[in-house]
Amino acid sequence: MTKSSTSAKQASKEAVALSYEQALAELERLLAGMEAGQLPLDQLLESYRRGAELLGFCRAKLQAVEQQVKVLEGEGLKQWGDS
Repeated sequence: MTKSSTSAKQASKEAVALSYEQALAELERLLAGMEAGQLPLDQLLESYRRGAELLGFCRAKLQAVEQQVKVLEGEGLKQWGDS
């Protein structure tokens, strides 16, 4: 196994250990650092990779919650404000 695939798997395991809120906060910190324009190129690339991973993690979490809500709605929950 190559060093990059090993580090990618490690980073993926770290993302799974995060909550949605923690992943979003880390993503926002990475984005702020990247937008500041002060990162060296290597660190910028690593931040981009980590950000892409965190974004995928957050999207997957949101999709899972959306599916759960759809199931609950199908079980007879009413829209907010319905009588």
